[in-house]
Amino acid sequence: MSKSLLAVSFLFLGSILFGQSTVCGKKNRVQSQLKSNSLSIAQIAETEHYDVHFYHLDLNMTNMSTDLSGTVRMDAIAKQPLDSALYELFSGFTITEIRVNGNAVDYSRNNSAIKVPVNAAQNENFSIETDYSGTPPTAATNPLGGSGMSQDDSPTWGNEVVWSLSEPFSAYEWFPCKQSLTDKADSSYFFITVPSNLKAGSNGILEQVVNLGNGFSRYEWKHRHPIDYYLISVSVASYVEYNVYANPAGAPNPILIQNYIYDNPQTLPYFQDDIDETADFMELFYDLYGPYPFEDEKYGHCMAPFSGGMEHQTMTTQGFFTRGLTTHELGHQWWGDNVTCASWCDIWINEGFASYSEYLMLENLYPNESAGHMQDVHDNVMNQNGGSVWVLDSLNENRIFSGRLTYDKGAAILHIMRYMVNNDELFFEILRDFQVSFKDSTAHGIDFKEALEDATGLDFNPVFEEWYFGEGYPTYSLLWQQSGEDVIVQINHTTSKPNVTATFTNDLDIRFIRPGIGDTIVRFDINNNSQTFTISNIGTIASSILIDPENWIINQVGSINQSDELSLIENGENNMNLSIYPNPSFGTFKIHGLTQKAELTIYDLKGKERKKVSVLPNDIIDIKNLGEGSFIIEIQLLNNKKRFKIITI
Repeated sequence: MSKSLLAVSFLFLGSILFGQSTVCGKKNRVQSQLKSNSLSIAQIAETEHYDVHFYHLDLNMTNMSTDLSGTVRMDAIAKQPLDSALYELFSGFTITEIRVNGNAVDYSRNNSAIKVPVNAAQNENFSIETDYSGTPPTAATNPLGGSGMSQDDSPTWGNEVVWSLSEPFSAYEWFPCKQSLTDKADSSYFFITVPSNLKAGSNGILEQVVNLGNGFSRYEWKHRHPIDYYLISVSVASYVEYNVYANPAGAPNPILIQNYIYDNPQTLPYFQDDIDETADFMELFYDLYGPYPFEDEKYGHCMAPFSGGMEHQTMTTQGFFTRGLTTHELGHQWWGDNVTCASWCDIWINEGFASYSEYLMLENLYPNESAGHMQDVHDNVMNQNGGSVWVLDSLNENRIFSGRLTYDKGAAILHIMRYMVNNDELFFEILRDFQVSFKDSTAHGIDFKEALEDATGLDFNPVFEEWYFGEGYPTYSLLWQQSGEDVIVQINHTTSKPNVTATFTNDLDIRFIRPGIGDTIVRFDINNNSQTFTISNIGTIASSILIDPENWIINQVGSINQSDELSLIENGENNMNLSIYPNPSFGTFKIHGLTQKAELTIYDLKGKERKKVSVLPNDIIDIKNLGEGSFIIEIQLLNNKKRFKIITI
């Protein structure tokens, strides 16, 4: 969902109690987060007794009213012996009949909770068909939501539209379902009957349009991929169809981009160039993220009069077309649709990655705009002092869809993680592998942490504790002193939320200007609020020093001053305040801050030892024989050990 769409209904049903604060503890406690705002905890537990594997929606709709009628069939399999099954449907609908395995049954109804008798053994399939009719709720008629189905006219183009938007808890407001993120239906059919002057857009492939001969037509969409409940959609309006094709490198066939645009002679010409760019974005993400997950069907857009977009699987609902909005929603097809957050606490898996897609589009296609975009993202994050990307109150829609935290900080910490990997080829390989590992499934935020660690051999626990679960940002200040050809640097930082995150332990780039030689960037391993480093043989530097010159880290910059009070590091303890330079390396590097003999071991990313030598201060270490790639540098000094990541190019 686009962060422009923040006009969601407010609800707060109490914070979820939790104890331990370790990363592992966080993964455990999200399992208990509520999955619906209309059911009790006990009722939610009942819905977990079966798995949904198929939905068939057969509905009658129009574009002038949200009124609907029809039948929804849900096929499921029992996870344990069942005598009943519970699912959700808004209490305002009239139910004509419910059938289990084709037979009419009596049922009980408690507000939105419907319970039907089911006689099913473990692993036995069963089906539930619900005949119903009525009007989906609005915010006025449902204090818990009211956004599941809307009707409005476009203020610009004048078209009347009915469209669905079920995220996060509103699918039950228009069709009977099980609202559980971790239970994707394996496939779904969507048959929508509308007046013949209208079109109905939905997920999957439009297999046929049946003229019923009575002034109505049935649009038969079939989607043969797993799909989460909130990504099921329908839009009804007087549309014209406008199709373009993407041709990504490596794709077996061109990918259809099917667009339902308002039937207004001015609308398509106004947006056509922007719509056409979708093909460019598809080709880019195909390369960065891996194959489009639904390339055997289509991607597309249905226009609807709201300020933003919603990433309905294979057919986004979108109010307008801009580069940022279109790339954001397209990015969701990988991040949110193919791989879906396993809990609303982990909405970062959806929105952080989709928001970072906006930056990646600019970086690759409009590079002159990317730096300004990331600065705007950082400025918005730092507009307030605190706030975690991980969502504690998973029933508060305003917090789930926080533009500052979920979207912008979510994108910015992905940028930080990319920087910490320090190898773009490897970073995007991690993204592509993650798409394969969690294809058609769900993931927690720390599943991505584990993917980073498995691929790099680095410890990302501090990064996640401080940036994902933690709050705030650092303000860096720097003292420096020239000592012959060496430079002594003291890097200090305070944090905006010290009671939550007192220290940020990430890498940090410092750019030094060297007259007559040229500027150079040294990467420092920051693991304390105050650290002193000696950079040997760097030459004479000018007073112009830049902290984080390429804007990788969310940070404020404090003072940068020369100080006569700094002195060379002599003791063994401070000798672990080391850095390696240059990184990336063209075949050699030095260890800055080293004042005595040390043992150096180099490993590849699979943990295989590639080189082991003793080094002295100012030694130049030759690694040309390792070839191009990423390696782990381990420095053993007395009883201390320190690791770095280095790239050879």
